Amino acid sequence: MIKIAPSILSADFWRLGEQIRKVEDAGADMLHIDVMDGHFVPNISVGTPVVKSIKGKTHLPLDVHIMVSDPERYAPIFVEAGADILTFHVEATPHPNRVIQTIKAKGAKAGVVLNPTTSLSTLEYILQDVDMVLLMSVNPGFGGQKFLPFVLKKIEALRNWVEKEGLKVDIEVDGGIGPTNVKDVVKAGANVIVAGSSIFAADDAGERVRLLRKLAEEALR
Repeated sequence: MIKIAPSILSADFWRLGEQIRKVEDAGADMLHIDVMDGHFVPNISVGTPVVKSIKGKTHLPLDVHIMVSDPERYAPIFVEAGADILTFHVEATPHPNRVIQTIKAKGAKAGVVLNPTTSLSTLEYILQDVDMVLLMSVNPGFGGQKFLPFVLKKIEALRNWVEKEGLKVDIEVDGGIGPTNVKDVVKAGANVIVAGSSIFAADDAGERVRLLRKLAEEALR
């Protein structure tokens, strides 16, 4: 099942409520919220106040991606703030299993994130414990970057691994995805598509959500 997750990193925060309602009405499946600490990645974005303010104002699950240097500390805080799905970077902690268990104990789904050049081998002992793997298709930190084509092979390898093991793990991809390449991403094996500037910089964000879904579903035929 294809899921479309608009990323509010590219939204107009002056009109955030309006824009969330627009993508919600267009059939988006979840809302992607990027949290950046200015240390793990070279940018600062939103924190718990924004997650709290959105929670309960939309029926969309909140897919919170924390790009922070201390996920052990911050993961439970963001679950308490309202994250339904919380993903953190395997590069940011020597104890990913501990973070996964903490997230689940707080009542949220847990996912891990891999930067473009991080090997899938980092998932060897935790893949069976996560609900989702997010593969970055740009180097994290800024919106509007170009998709890195070599990530397609990585998506395909992960999909083969998940299916071989018979696991129910969503494969999410984030970075530079739009109408020109969403089919390639889905054909490679992704089922959760994050799009930020592609959606919110479009003339009609709702129409862009519908277009991405249409193209993604065509790729499965």
